[in-house]
Amino acid sequence: MKDDRQAFQEFTAAHGARLFRTAYFLAGGDWHLAEDLMQDTLVKVFVAWRRVSKVENPAAYAQTVLTRTFISQRRRKRSSEQPIAEPPERVIEDVDSTVRLTLLAELAQLSARDRAVVVLRYWEDLSVEDVAAVLHISSASVRTQSSRALGRLRVALSEVFPERLPG
Repeated sequence: MKDDRQAFQEFTAAHGARLFRTAYFLAGGDWHLAEDLMQDTLVKVFVAWRRVSKVENPAAYAQTVLTRTFISQRRRKRSSEQPIAEPPERVIEDVDSTVRLTLLAELAQLSARDRAVVVLRYWEDLSVEDVAAVLHISSASVRTQSSRALGRLRVALSEVFPERLPG
């Protein structure tokens, strides 16, 4: 079992940052929800590690688990967490944080599946076929959902930044 734990720790060290970035965008920029999503994903992957470590691409498997966990959590729409009065201070070092924050806010307005399609397709740069396989939908559905979601994002961002986006 120790070799499995070490292999899993090495896997996490190598792929954890990328998985967390995906979780962060899926969570609409909510750091805490992304951490929870990441933790749930890593637990699931660890429980199945003997099998997962033998698949061709364990990182892709983990990303699929992450995406499905996100969609499943969004379907439940219940949370035992209670909001606090003041969020903890966090410094965002970004040249244009207004654009980033607006984009994250608009991503959060998309449905769970639309957000998953956009993040996997455009942030993770997966092909239409790969996104379809992860989400168990057709390639045509991926294209349709990404087109509609990007249209909604364009409209929302053009209202905030009319000078930056083409009409």
